[in-house]
Amino acid sequence: MFRRFGSRVTVLHTGKQFVSREDPEIAAELQKVLEAEGIQFVLDARTTRVENKNSSIMLSFESASGSSIATGSHLLVATGRRPNTDDLGLDKAGIETDKSGFIKVNGRLETNIRGVWALGDCKGGPAFTHLSYNDFQIVYGNLIEGKNLTIENRLVPYCVFTDPQLGGVGMTEKEARGKGFKLKIGRCPMTYVARAIERGETAGLMKIVVDASNDGILGASILASEGGELVQILGTLMLAKQPYTLLKGAVYIHPTLAEGFFSLMEDVKLAD
Repeated sequence: MFRRFGSRVTVLHTGKQFVSREDPEIAAELQKVLEAEGIQFVLDARTTRVENKNSSIMLSFESASGSSIATGSHLLVATGRRPNTDDLGLDKAGIETDKSGFIKVNGRLETNIRGVWALGDCKGGPAFTHLSYNDFQIVYGNLIEGKNLTIENRLVPYCVFTDPQLGGVGMTEKEARGKGFKLKIGRCPMTYVARAIERGETAGLMKIVVDASNDGILGASILASEGGELVQILGTLMLAKQPYTLLKGAVYIHPTLAEGFFSLMEDVKLAD
């Protein structure tokens, strides 16, 4: 946003990869898009000093290229967040929290005290508004409707609202490999999608991660102008526990961004 306002923007990140949860090619593609807008990235950087000098902020840091200084008018520091549960008197009620202060719950969102439930960010992340609302649906179903709903194995779609959007659902390739799955992988650059070409929004790519044993979708990442909308189509297929091949033979409206799924499914093949 500030770059588009005309500001010079430098992002210093302590990790070796931007958006560290994502697979490397997705992160690299998003970084390339943002760099094309003029944003500078410094990865694997360690801040050593910050000072205000002559009405300018000077940030000293160490990186692979040595010691450097970044200067600017404003500094945003993102260090994460912690729950503000310390003033709720949880200890007086005997409600257990973890070492970070998040309220401990079971799969039904019950605390260790009978009749006390916790939902939303106070019980731990991922801290999404849509996840908090689903927490409410689970508590309401269990408490009011007598159901036995749980957050265990809950499928969580998400979107990073960059431009283009980065939508995701399920496992990344590296997470799936870490769990020992034999994989099939499909990729499709947005330059292959007619609607993206028509809109002049060809930055990004789609990626699908498939369980080779049954063709079920384990996860997907979509970096595209409507990545958050598109990835939920694949999330629905995952909820239905249907194989990716169901979409391989589907009819897609032309021209839509979803039409790109045709090329994505055709590209699915056994991974090394």
